[in-house]
Amino acid sequence: MNQTAVIYCRVSSLKQVREGHGLGSQETRCREYAKIKKYEIVKTFHDEGVSGGLIDRLGMQSMLSFLKTQKQESSVVIIDDISRLARGLEAHLELRSAIAHAGGKLESPSVEFGEDSDSILVENLLASVSQHQRQKNAEQVKNRMRARAMNGYWVLTPFIGYHYQAVEGHGKMLVRNEPLAFIVKETLESFACGRLGSKGEVQRFLESHPIVPRNRNGEFHLQNVENLLRRVGYAGYIHMPKWDIHYKKAQHEPLISFETWQKIQDRLDSNLKTRRSGLGKIFPLRGFVLCDHCGRPMTASIPKGRGGHYPYYFCTTKGCPLRCKSIPKKRLEEDFEHLLRHLKPTKQLFVLFKAVLRKIWETDGLSEKEAAQVHKKQLQELEKKESQMLDRLLGTDNSSLVRAYEKKIEELDAQKIILREKIEQGTRPRESFHETFRTALIFLENPQKLWVSGDLIAQRTVLKLAFEDKLKYRKNEGFRTPLTSCPFRFFRLLSTDNSIMVPLKRFELPTLALRKPCSTTELQRRIKRNVREGKHLMA
Repeated sequence: MNQTAVIYCRVSSLKQVREGHGLGSQETRCREYAKIKKYEIVKTFHDEGVSGGLIDRLGMQSMLSFLKTQKQESSVVIIDDISRLARGLEAHLELRSAIAHAGGKLESPSVEFGEDSDSILVENLLASVSQHQRQKNAEQVKNRMRARAMNGYWVLTPFIGYHYQAVEGHGKMLVRNEPLAFIVKETLESFACGRLGSKGEVQRFLESHPIVPRNRNGEFHLQNVENLLRRVGYAGYIHMPKWDIHYKKAQHEPLISFETWQKIQDRLDSNLKTRRSGLGKIFPLRGFVLCDHCGRPMTASIPKGRGGHYPYYFCTTKGCPLRCKSIPKKRLEEDFEHLLRHLKPTKQLFVLFKAVLRKIWETDGLSEKEAAQVHKKQLQELEKKESQMLDRLLGTDNSSLVRAYEKKIEELDAQKIILREKIEQGTRPRESFHETFRTALIFLENPQKLWVSGDLIAQRTVLKLAFEDKLKYRKNEGFRTPLTSCPFRFFRLLSTDNSIMVPLKRFELPTLALRKPCSTTELQRRIKRNVREGKHLMA
């Protein structure tokens, strides 16, 4: 009976598996060797995309289990090369021992395994050389990746909103992956300005878009939300402290400005609470409407009654006379929509407001160049301060001072990036007035239209932009006078007719005030006195 044998093949790269290189050629050489030796191949085991430095591999463990179940005293284990077994001396010796313990005998067409001292020395030397090659390859790959990152190219797994694409003159680099990039951009900007008030709201916003990738449970995990909000790559910079790369300007197109990213970090560092309640979609005014008696935010629920479910808003503050006095959801929200309808300006007022806004925008455009000069001076001051910090850092051996200086230098780098962005904004051509304010003007022209859309994010936007503070509501009476935002106060001021027109008659001094001739100085003195006493209003 022919000697039985098994074949073990391994490749470390999934690319080799996809392209069909490596495993097939290894198995072919092993089968040719078995044919020459007249071995009977009973099974073949593969490990695909597994590093040679690892011991616990699925294919290897399956082979060891198979060898232990064989009735023969021993089976031959054929490998193409010593590096296919392991790429580390320690791993090689451990696997060699495990194969022998399972009843296997290691053979290869490229190296002879023996039990004498010379054969063992050669085997260990080859295993050491294989380990050195693996470590050297890893170092070379890391050095190439770091060098590319230093040139502004992201080299790791692409983050949401981007994918790798071959670009002429750049090789493979990150490019925007639409429409995911637009969704991520909207998410980041909404969180920065407060339209999305918490990480929980960011999570629900992302989950509302079917194309956003999520885990096997159909969720976009909160840790992924944190990673997305912390990713400086969205601002067009590469930050890899382990590779000593700090805020390097990236080659890929950013989704947001660095200043916007910095606002996001400030909000995250302020220990925002994550709200997990799902009632926001049903009760958009929950948490924004205050009890008029105690001034605390109202909550909401949907209790079940005999005829079905009845949604209510109510106060839960202990000691408040209105505690648990329910207000039907429909009534409160109808009162709110009535409030919004009164915010809508007249057509004439809105035309006037657009004209004023356009004038301000044009004036602001003229001052941007002056601001750019100021920012340049500030940038020079920061560079001088950073140079001083570097000198202090090099002159100290105190570890606590080194950490403090490094942190300060990092803060200065962030400030310099923001200033450079502002300088660049002051020199680049601006968008037209219509492109800049289109969305804002649509909202100001009719805020109720955005509210009745039913989109929770849009409704939260209305609450934050239309009112400067939360709204007080009294049961059976309605909303108290709200404190609206500046544009709506402007509309109300212009629509209120409290002015008195001056009569179309000339101003004259009272005849009694000029009974006798007087000098010019005396006349001026009398005019001033009459003005103070209000006599100048006499026709």
